[in-house]
Amino acid sequence: MSVVEAPTRSRTGTAARSLAVLRIATGLLFLWAFADKAFGLGYATQSKNAWFSGGSPTKGFLSRVDVGPFESTFHAWAGTWWADILFMAGLFAIGVAVTLGIGLRISAAAGAVMMVLMWAAEWPPAQHNSVGEATMSTNPIIDYHVVYALVLIALAATAAGATWGVARWWASLPIVKANSWLR
Repeated sequence: MSVVEAPTRSRTGTAARSLAVLRIATGLLFLWAFADKAFGLGYATQSKNAWFSGGSPTKGFLSRVDVGPFESTFHAWAGTWWADILFMAGLFAIGVAVTLGIGLRISAAAGAVMMVLMWAAEWPPAQHNSVGEATMSTNPIIDYHVVYALVLIALAATAAGATWGVARWWASLPIVKANSWLR
């Protein structure tokens, strides 16, 4: 009995659409985090703590870091104006770029750096925090921050913005043609 393979064109189309769905979902994940922290939609951020109400999107998370070699560094960064601006600008820009399928190279790099910093803040390798309590870490290396970083890299590496995105238009812009890192 012989095995009949699906035509390559069909598999390629399915793969491109699957990557487009993954790209859009990932972009919307970043945009949701931005919106909730900016407007205090009541999920991770209450309205009284919203950025646009004078709250700090980094203070709560970074001031509660209680594990890992960068604990004091993250405490020092918590609530600083530059950390708030970089974090919120990153969430918004990465979310827009990934959702639209533009600037995937730079958004993958920026998003991966953001995810690595968040991974370091949670420090999954530790079984106990600085006061000796269990961290509840489920995997010492691979957690959702690492997966998000890998997803962003895969989306950029596969030019996932070409399907259901505006990557072709973006790539045709003179500034993008002259600077391939903007793709």
